[in-house]
Amino acid sequence: MGTLNVNGKQVSVNVEDDMPLLWVLRDELGMTGTKYGCGIAMCGACTVHIDGKPVRSCVMPVSAVTGKVITIEGLSKDGSHPVQKAWVKLQVPQCGYCQSGMIMAAAALLKEVKNPSDAQINDAMSNICRCGTYARVREAIHLVAKSA
Repeated sequence: MGTLNVNGKQVSVNVEDDMPLLWVLRDELGMTGTKYGCGIAMCGACTVHIDGKPVRSCVMPVSAVTGKVITIEGLSKDGSHPVQKAWVKLQVPQCGYCQSGMIMAAAALLKEVKNPSDAQINDAMSNICRCGTYARVREAIHLVAKSA
């Protein structure tokens, strides 16, 4: 393979070209904040940003990655991103497993749309949460939009 830009750092990886980005992040780079969910890009637990766009890393071959990768670890070092703060304030997570992907999807949405409607949130937040925290996710996104 070669080098990747992950969370602002150039990293070298020596893996097969078809290895999913998720496994490079977790197994090769030790960044376990991005979660494995379904493995078929349906649930969104593995969402990261590539050049600011949300991407399901479980199906993204590392050889296809040409932009800057941001993981949940890179969103903020201390949990101070506005979306993370809103998640804590409104106690969005229940089990929490899907929440890093949810936060990454919400951050990407709010970067594109400063004050999204419920319909825009529903369209953008295609992540699946087994605990059903969708109402609190929507409330947290609105909280961040109002605070900006």
